Amino acid sequence: MNETIYNVFLAIAAIFIFAGFFILAWRVIVGPDSLDRVLANDGITASLQCALALYICWTLDTTVVNVMIVIALLGFIASLSVARFRKRDGSL
Repeated sequence: MNETIYNVFLAIAAIFIFAGFFILAWRVIVGPDSLDRVLANDGITASLQCALALYICWTLDTTVVNVMIVIALLGFIASLSVARFRKRDGSL
């Protein structure tokens, strides 16, 4: 594949990932209840992993794979802790 076409496809993917990241960040800030915020937090974690994977594709440098694993584990632990200790919205 031509390198220019490859870079164009990666740039388009980066634009979509970062647009989705800002939409999810808006959902975390404005979310009507805590479950929307938790789902948006999971989406931000996934978007960050996709951005790192895009970085790997762009630079062909695989040193950030360990960072991706740590981010996945932190996102999983955060989701579990919220699911475990969440109370209904509006309840004391």
